[in-house]
Amino acid sequence: MKHFLPIVILATALTNAAAAHDFGFAGILSSSNKEDLPELTLSVGKPIAEAPLVLKSGTAYEIEITSDGTGELALEGPGFFRAIWINEIVINGLEIRPYGIDSVEFDEAGTMEIEFVAIKPGRYVLKQPGSEGDSQKVDITIE
Repeated sequence: MKHFLPIVILATALTNAAAAHDFGFAGILSSSNKEDLPELTLSVGKPIAEAPLVLKSGTAYEIEITSDGTGELALEGPGFFRAIWINEIVINGLEIRPYGIDSVEFDEAGTMEIEFVAIKPGRYVLKQPGSEGDSQKVDITIE
């Protein structure tokens, strides 16, 4: 009986720990763990985002990035892209599952969706390459 009690305690602790993070069949990508972020817009002379983004580590997010075609516009942020795990990038219904990226670029008008999980806490920036204006970047914090 002495050996049975520690096994019961361990089994109960493991069961409770697993239940605390039970997201269902899809795991961490379950809809109960997913949030949509405000759209980012690429347009010559217009702000990319209305406000900084605050993300929670371990949460799945989906963000749409839209370009209005006023120029060849890109977003770069290697620090941010290395602090997340990208599940997929969807462009015109085509799903891309990259190992990693440094930037994205639009040669013409269009929209892409990026689904990712925030991983590494810190402060990051997505910005238009070569620009210095505050409206040409979005600050992102992962808590």
